[in-house]
Amino acid sequence: MKVTIQPGSLKGVIQSPASKSSMQRACAAALVAKGISEIYNPGHSNDDKAAMDIIRRLGAKLENQPDGTLQISSEGIKPVAPFIDCGESGLSIRMFTPLVALSAEEVTINGSGSLVTRPMDFFDEILPQTGVKIRSNKGKLPLVIQGPLKPADISVDGSLSSQFLTGLLLAYAAADASDVSIRVNNLKSRPYIDLTLDVMKRFGLKTPENRNYEEFYFRKESVEQEPAHRYTVEGDWSGGAFLLVAGAIAGPITVRGLDIASTQADKAIVQALMSANAGIALDAKEIQLHPAKLSAFEFDATDCPDLFPPLVALASYCDGETRIKGVSRLAHKESDRGLTLQEEFGKMGITIHLEGDIMRVEGGTGVTGAVVSSRHDHRIAMACAVASLKATGETTIEHAEAINKSYPDFYSDLRQIGAVISLNSQFKLHE
Repeated sequence: MKVTIQPGSLKGVIQSPASKSSMQRACAAALVAKGISEIYNPGHSNDDKAAMDIIRRLGAKLENQPDGTLQISSEGIKPVAPFIDCGESGLSIRMFTPLVALSAEEVTINGSGSLVTRPMDFFDEILPQTGVKIRSNKGKLPLVIQGPLKPADISVDGSLSSQFLTGLLLAYAAADASDVSIRVNNLKSRPYIDLTLDVMKRFGLKTPENRNYEEFYFRKESVEQEPAHRYTVEGDWSGGAFLLVAGAIAGPITVRGLDIASTQADKAIVQALMSANAGIALDAKEIQLHPAKLSAFEFDATDCPDLFPPLVALASYCDGETRIKGVSRLAHKESDRGLTLQEEFGKMGITIHLEGDIMRVEGGTGVTGAVVSSRHDHRIAMACAVASLKATGETTIEHAEAINKSYPDFYSDLRQIGAVISLNSQFKLHE
């Protein structure tokens, strides 16, 4: 499926999408918190749909209310199917596997796309320490899990992804862990753990003491749980980052729905835009952006690696060489994003150098419209789309439907604020 974008200007007001990081965590918390939970502003990306399907298979009942609220009723982990499918969601596979392990029933966990090639040997090493039986395909999917998980003192490696820790924290809370610790070495993406802990508190789950992100200690005392929970899914800084960069390149636009006080790691896009001297104005309810002369910047994306694609789109229009740190976090995404960005933006006339953990982007040389590919990676598709807005000539994105993973309304939202986008007849824009 292909999308073709003509260069032009944007103008108007746009609402940010719902955060899949927030939505998926809310689904997991509602499942283990028990009782009735109401989720406001629920997401509808493919990853969100995967999370909702998983909690159904693990025993929750979901009902869409007339006002758009999602109601979730749960009695805890009580599988009604012998398997769950995480689709292409890395967060779902890493977060729900420890929750599946709370059950004494054997459950097979699978996924699709790039997820089947991602390393999952973390679970082979850690779950047996908590009394869980596990079989994997040489450290990859599918996983066959049988619990019940019994909280114990464990040490985990946090260098690959914080999502493994998110799943363990939720599972330990659901199992009423007492006087036990999860120790963590070299934890990356700490803001995502802040988000997990915040969601746990909001759902009345037992929340561990955070000892400088090196140890999470569960005390003996229990937490009084409320019979009902209400949670509003935040606006998504990951998807919103593309809108903000689009506004800085081709605006003026106003983006609403992003909480500047959020714990989401990708909120750091604001810092990057300011470093690039972008035309940006913030207030409590909206962010205004307009084109300005952009300059090269330096940015550490180690704790927010999902920002690499929009940062590269931004850097393409900045005069000089931009340096972005954190390339080591990009290998195990939907594609090897460092190489993918280098190759696809190379087609658009942008030279990118990869040197160890540093990416260097030579900007200000002009972006040329081209035929590019998303490589089935949602963030690559969005990055190319944003970069094309002020390119010389039209840009065609192959496998453009990859956006459905996280932001299915992306092309529609761009069209709403003036982007000229056409597509083949097989792909329908979300209106």
